[in-house]
Amino acid sequence: MKCRKVLLLAVFVTMIGFACHAQTGARLYSLRQCVETGIANNLTVNRSRLNMERSEVYMKQSRGNMLPTLQGSVDHNLNSGRSIDLLTNDYVNQEYTSAVYGLQTGVTLFNGLRLLNTLRSDQYAYEAGKMEWQQQKDNLTLDIILAYLQILTSQDQLELARIQTEQTRKQVERLEILNNQGAIMPSDLSDMKGQLANNILSEINTANALQTARLNLAQLMNIPYDSSFQVERLTVEQFDLQYAATPDSIFAIANEQLAVVRATELRRKSAEKTVAAAKGNYFPIIGIGANVFTNFSSTGRDSSNAKIPYYDQLSNNYRTTVGIGITIPILNGLRTRNQVALAKIDLKEAEITETSTRTQLKQAIERDYMNMVAARKRYQALVEQVDALTESFRAAEARFNAGVGNSIDYLTARNRLDLANISLIQARYDYVLRTKILDYYQGRALW
Repeated sequence: MKCRKVLLLAVFVTMIGFACHAQTGARLYSLRQCVETGIANNLTVNRSRLNMERSEVYMKQSRGNMLPTLQGSVDHNLNSGRSIDLLTNDYVNQEYTSAVYGLQTGVTLFNGLRLLNTLRSDQYAYEAGKMEWQQQKDNLTLDIILAYLQILTSQDQLELARIQTEQTRKQVERLEILNNQGAIMPSDLSDMKGQLANNILSEINTANALQTARLNLAQLMNIPYDSSFQVERLTVEQFDLQYAATPDSIFAIANEQLAVVRATELRRKSAEKTVAAAKGNYFPIIGIGANVFTNFSSTGRDSSNAKIPYYDQLSNNYRTTVGIGITIPILNGLRTRNQVALAKIDLKEAEITETSTRTQLKQAIERDYMNMVAARKRYQALVEQVDALTESFRAAEARFNAGVGNSIDYLTARNRLDLANISLIQARYDYVLRTKILDYYQGRALW
């Protein structure tokens, strides 16, 4: 029975695939190409990438804040009137030039681990940004898969509608000949013409649905719409009716590696470090610094009243300082206390978001797994129904062609088979979509 079903599916997919390849000049997209093109062009995905890059800059700045500072200074002055001579430290009342050169460095030795915790918070935020970027790509991927499968569904239904229209048209032509000969009731011909009109209308509606599906996919990919847009068909091997995973095993994998879960976990860790960084403001800040200075003055004279050369002054006036400083917070308008309180509120919110995300994920997996099982059972039942109705229609068609059956019985059998075939097409791609969603939860390749 299983081999017969697979063979029936293979013949059906091969038959309806000819129309897709018959057209020339249209670009043919695979599922992977559609997804990659959509991710490259989608503005929401690109905006999420920019947010991730912004988080990376913040992280690099936090890392830089832990490095020593080093800066140089150069001051050249033209002095006139009463001023203090930098060389002699005496008051002078004349015009002269002076210069001061300096080099300063400093490093924070301790600040309640605020810098370290801020760095770790920004590191987690950066990793969360990457996961959120991946989540946006994942969401777009699922939307594209759905649109892709809708095109395949509409293509199959359109091809079926064309076949039905052609078969009905041949019946109308045959009945017109028989009617002219007076061999049938006129109502049989009028019934068949009505059926032909219904088939033509169905073909028009299905063709419009196909163009709508193509437009939807083109918009998700952010490319210009082309009515000849074509996608590759799925192979028979991709219709695996034995999905081995269970809801618990799917959740176990998704809970560890799915981007949306990892993002909330990293945001919670970032919030924890933000609380620790805020508490660091309660502690004293200990820092060490060093300075190097030298200066020059055009009034510089030695004991013999000879002008001291420029470089000699720089060498003679060279001086250094080294110091350590402690800043003790005493009262700052309760600013630190409130910063810690706000950071704790953000942490609680991040914890709730993480818990809610995991709960919603588990519920979604259970729901999607149940839908997958239902879609599989529906597909299997429809395969058997199409098989049975095909035989029933053949018998009705044979009786009608032999003149022992009427048009009502023929059209009833025909419509029942047509509806079953349409339902089979929808069920097949619905099942594929359900399995793709479960594959996504587990980080499996989707093509």
